[in-house]
Amino acid sequence: MKFYSNLCIYLLLIVLVSCATQKEKKTTTPAMQEKEIYDQSQERIKAGNYSLAITSLELLEKRFPFGKYAEQAQAELIYVYYENRLYESTVIAAERFISLHPRHPNTDYAYFMKGLAKFSKEKELLSSVPILGELTFKRDLTSAKESFDELTDFISRFPESSYVGDAKRRMVFLRNLIAKQEIGIAEFYIERKAYIAAVSRADYIISNLPNSPVVRKALEIKVQAYNLMGKKDLEKQAADVLTKFNEASAKEETNS
Repeated sequence: MKFYSNLCIYLLLIVLVSCATQKEKKTTTPAMQEKEIYDQSQERIKAGNYSLAITSLELLEKRFPFGKYAEQAQAELIYVYYENRLYESTVIAAERFISLHPRHPNTDYAYFMKGLAKFSKEKELLSSVPILGELTFKRDLTSAKESFDELTDFISRFPESSYVGDAKRRMVFLRNLIAKQEIGIAEFYIERKAYIAAVSRADYIISNLPNSPVVRKALEIKVQAYNLMGKKDLEKQAADVLTKFNEASAKEETNS
């Protein structure tokens, strides 16, 4: 008797789940009008159901490409792709929005999200590797560099945007990550006696990442490389720059 009772409960649960699923499937029908689909997408976003929100917004764009909610749907697709961790789709949607609406009030958001999507992709890759030192030296940081460039471009275009603060914080992380890798590669070149290549990596840090915490190390690598190459004049120049850097840093620490 207990077996049949449990079986009835199990079958009832299957029916209820099936009904709920069918109800969800039926909520997007060919006869739905623009506002209905848009309202549906908003409900799904509020519920955190970003996969279904994507379905609604893509349908809205497809059926009403020049409708009242078309621009808003295009902007919100950037957001729901990102929340669904579809970072490549986020970038594509952001670039499309920028191309279609270069003077739209939300264009700064699209530029910001391009950089943020690549940043988040990089963060996910980072979290999959337990040893940061090995990662920064051995792994390609193309996404990190692209994100840094995208966020730099965003800030230069929209210095007053409300997203600038967030962008700058993420850029600090990316800058330090990239600089650490460049130092690791420069040291590798020193060990392999590829001194010109080591100087090139050090110069990249000094020129492109001047606020990173490894600038002093980059200058030291230049002094070391020129010394090992026997280029005394260049070694002295690099040593003079290193001395001035150390003096400026000491003065800054004293004043702070």
